[in-house]
Amino acid sequence: DGQTREHALLAYTLGVKQLIVAINKMDTTKWSESRFQEIIKETSNFIKKVGYNPKTVAFVPISGFNGDNMIDNSPNCPWYKGWEKETKAGKSSGKTLLEAIDAIDPPSRPTDKPLRLPLQDVYKIGGIGTVPVGRVETGVIKAGMVVTFAPAGVTTEVKS
Repeated sequence: DGQTREHALLAYTLGVKQLIVAINKMDTTKWSESRFQEIIKETSNFIKKVGYNPKTVAFVPISGFNGDNMIDNSPNCPWYKGWEKETKAGKSSGKTLLEAIDAIDPPSRPTDKPLRLPLQDVYKIGGIGTVPVGRVETGVIKAGMVVTFAPAGVTTEVKS
């Protein structure tokens, strides 16, 4: 309960715009529809307080242990009619966790902005050299580009 709230707040704080709520271990409640609805109600209330709109969230009852509703629709919950969500791209619906994942709108990358690549780590590999590792947040990076690392001011050419 507390961990789910913490994860929702952390996701929102880190800029995660889209959520899927997979309600696991439904097999332990004998696929209780009332328990599923109770969890949807509780979860919707606190994700709304965090800043998410519950209408944009897919709620999927699953059993990770048995694989129910993960890839294929489960016969264990005949009451479950599927999830539906509204986004800027329109309405989407489905029944499984995989379909909910496929319905996530890919975030747009600001490739028109200057290169910003926060470094995660730096490896020194014999015969290759120094390999900085990170994620491109904005801009693009290509072999042959000359880049400068801040705040050190070290300038180098991108090899690959």
